[in-house]
Amino acid sequence: MRTNQRLAQLWLDALATELGASAGTIETYTDDLNCYLAWLEENSLGLNEVGLEQIRDYIAGLDGRGYAGSTIARRITVARGLHRFLIAEELGSRDPTSHLSRMKRSRKLPFVLSIAETEALLETAHALAADPSVGLYRQAGYARRAALFETLYASGMRISEALSLPADATPAGTRMLLVRGKGDKQRLVPLHERAIEALALWQRLAAAYAGGAPSSWLFHSVRNGTKALTRQAALLEIKEAAVAAGLAHPERVSPHVLRHAFATHMHSGGTDLRVLQELLGHAGIETTQIYTHLDTSRLHHMVRDLHPLNEEERTSVA
Repeated sequence: MRTNQRLAQLWLDALATELGASAGTIETYTDDLNCYLAWLEENSLGLNEVGLEQIRDYIAGLDGRGYAGSTIARRITVARGLHRFLIAEELGSRDPTSHLSRMKRSRKLPFVLSIAETEALLETAHALAADPSVGLYRQAGYARRAALFETLYASGMRISEALSLPADATPAGTRMLLVRGKGDKQRLVPLHERAIEALALWQRLAAAYAGGAPSSWLFHSVRNGTKALTRQAALLEIKEAAVAAGLAHPERVSPHVLRHAFATHMHSGGTDLRVLQELLGHAGIETTQIYTHLDTSRLHHMVRDLHPLNEEERTSVA
């Protein structure tokens, strides 16, 4: 129906011009709107004819087509936003979604390396950094890689936080880093001895290659100390290291995976959630609680794989 299309376009225009929605957001909303508008046309409904019963039928149709819960939740949000816009602009008489319960989006558990896999990744990086036969430039690059991995795993900081650390972030004798996180909030994170040693090697080799030229960043280009290492370069390096370490799913390994590994391994070792929240720089404890679910999932797999009562099942599968 042309009227439905016109009203929907008015909302999209308002999102772009008045609320400053990004092109990506507009594109996503357009796809979701087109799905809703197509359903309305199939059922010969105008936007102002839709009631709660019809909205529930729409949701049931989405579910029947096998859409993920997150997709269904987003498409409901888009339909709700459209109807609220029409009421605000006096283009609609009622909001059929007003009495609709909000769907809880299921949170997908992050991919986490085991302690053994994490050690394999780190040891592979250290082995390359300790080999002078590759030449000073390449050895310095490998040392930076090992230092970055150790820092991420030792502290649990975000990759964006690590790459924005200044060159003087680790003065001699310190075991703490001052990190500037989301919302410009600062926090102190600890480093263990191996991370400190890895950072010292990287800085020593970088200075030797640059002939003592000053650097602006802790993790920077080997050739130019004033140019910070990029996220893309860090991602490429950890994937290369994951392949070299023989990890089962190197395509899933990223710098953020080391943050998850830090949090999961710390929680498994008995670290209190409130302490972990502070170390990770989470604004709320709800975000940190995902590591409780991860630990529960790990325990479930251990019981399944190791409990003696499951031996017969494992034997039959084998």
